[in-house]
Amino acid sequence: MSDKSVMLLASTGDEANRISAFCKRAFGQVETYHGNWGQPLPGECNWWQGDLLISYCSRWIVPQSLLERAAVAAINFHPAPPEYPGVGGINWALYDGASSFGVTCHHMTPEIDAGSIVEVRRFPIIASEDVESLFQRTHTHLETLAYDVIARLANDLPLPTASESWGKVRRTRDELNELATITPDMTGDEITRRIRATSFGSWKPTVKVGSFEFELKS
Repeated sequence: MSDKSVMLLASTGDEANRISAFCKRAFGQVETYHGNWGQPLPGECNWWQGDLLISYCSRWIVPQSLLERAAVAAINFHPAPPEYPGVGGINWALYDGASSFGVTCHHMTPEIDAGSIVEVRRFPIIASEDVESLFQRTHTHLETLAYDVIARLANDLPLPTASESWGKVRRTRDELNELATITPDMTGDEITRRIRATSFGSWKPTVKVGSFEFELKS
């Protein structure tokens, strides 16, 4: 077990819990904070100082003051390849008709998805892929990448540097919400692309006609 002190910021759910358990197995001192969208960064984080800050699908934007208190590294695991920084990479890839997708580990900066890239792992997208299928496959790859990178850090092995650059378009949540909106003036192809890109379980695009909005049923 490494004697490094670690703070893990993560989403909620079984996947994040497994990453937390692995960190506690790998490192001697681990503080873990889980959160959902809209929740503030826990106040306890303001007092942390240690070796590694690890963000796994975290819902929080980490301030510069906290990044600077990670003596060894501050890294993030992003559920998309560098071509899709920001929010909704899975959705935008399906909308674009991309033939491949991936996951990224990168060093953190105050700007979202902008730090130097440690590693990217890509995989093909099949024609019948939907949001649910691509989400599950993406997070399987992301979890494996996290285990491998965390193990390197626990064994004091240097992190690699990938010869990759971030895409220039960093999508926002407002843009993703707009993608999930259908209007009567759209072509059939555009509607089909939006339905594929934003349908997930009970979540469906919204049909907007003038000042009225309707839930898409089929």
